[in-house]
Amino acid sequence: MESIKGKQFISDSDIPWEDLGGGLKRKIMAYDDNLMMVKVAFEKGGIGALHSHFHTQMSYVESGEFEITISGQKGKLKKGDAYYIPPDAIHGALCLEPGTLVDIFNPMREDFVNK
Repeated sequence: MESIKGKQFISDSDIPWEDLGGGLKRKIMAYDDNLMMVKVAFEKGGIGALHSHFHTQMSYVESGEFEITISGQKGKLKKGDAYYIPPDAIHGALCLEPGTLVDIFNPMREDFVNK
C-alpha cells in the first residue's frame, strides 16, 4: 500500500480490488497524509452499513443508483451526483442499481491502509 502513497499518476487497471464481502469491493486509488481517494463497487442490494468517522468525506456517484443516508436523512442519487458527509455524521449506503462510488477523505483513512 505504501507504494501508492503520494503517487502522481494512477492507472486504475494497476490496482486490484479488495473484496469487502456483502456485494462490496474497494480499491484505494491514491492518498497522502491529508487526503485519500477510494473507489467502492456495489452489487445491487449491497449495503454500506451505517457508521461514522472523524474524517470529512465527499463522494461522487461514478455509476449506478444509491440511497444514501446522512444523519437520518435519505437521498436517492445516480450517476453524476455527489454528496458531503461532515465529520462524525452517521451515514450509510444502499445500492439500488449496481454501481461505483468514489469517496474522498480528509485526512486519509489510516484504518484502510493499516490492517
